[in-house]
Amino acid sequence: MKLSKDFLTTYILPLLGIFAVLLIWTALSGGIREEKTASGFNKKIKTGLIQDLPSPYQTWVKTKKYIVEPFAKREELDQGILRFTWYSLIVVAKGYFIALLVGTPIGFMLGLSKVFTRMFDPIIQILRPVSPLAWMPLGVVLFMGAGKNANDLGALFTIAVCSMWPTVLNTAVGVRAVPQDYLNVAKVLKLSKWKTLWKVLVPATLPYMFTGYRLSLGIAWLVIVAVEMLTGRIGIGNFLWNEYNNGLYTSIILSILTIGFVGWALDRLMSLLESRFKSI
Repeated sequence: MKLSKDFLTTYILPLLGIFAVLLIWTALSGGIREEKTASGFNKKIKTGLIQDLPSPYQTWVKTKKYIVEPFAKREELDQGILRFTWYSLIVVAKGYFIALLVGTPIGFMLGLSKVFTRMFDPIIQILRPVSPLAWMPLGVVLFMGAGKNANDLGALFTIAVCSMWPTVLNTAVGVRAVPQDYLNVAKVLKLSKWKTLWKVLVPATLPYMFTGYRLSLGIAWLVIVAVEMLTGRIGIGNFLWNEYNNGLYTSIILSILTIGFVGWALDRLMSLLESRFKSI
């Protein structure tokens, strides 16, 4: 039976890629071999190209409890991997929606007004490359008056500021790309500015906006790791940092894989949402 081309490209090739990565990972990982010395004692000898890199099997064995009980809560720092992830996703969602609420109007203003662009585009270009490691301390200082909530509010501020720029820039590009004929028709129909915005500009700009939204979501998920490392709040980033300090490299690998899979899943969900809006 011949395999279809779609089945081959959709399933077989990705599985082969994963298998190849696992083989390379196994080849690079280290192990421990015991040899007897001349005096009769057993001596442990580290093997492998990267001695401290655990193999896929070692990673599974050491982190199994976090995976098979993903929502378990044994202690504050001993919980299932998906429970840690859930804590992070809640903060990411809040910061991300703040980024969209602020970034989308700014993007429309940049696209519609040359004066606004001249005034604020240089500021945006200066602030856009700033690392979340720099924004987080400022966020804590800004909300210092909130007391115990300063870290949480600083985290939301950092996620929002770092993730809003793709939304701002892509929305602005989309508004500028709206054909002039669309705007001329709106003038002929004597649509108000508000109706022109919702009936013409927003639908025409939607593909650009969703591109910005997808990029912003990816950045928001990246930023949460740095934020949790700095603040110590419970989540996947804090779990990774604690396991690094404890020298548990298998848990570090589990954290990295979880962050990657969740980021991929979020991107797929946003892609489905975009397709739904386009069909409407």
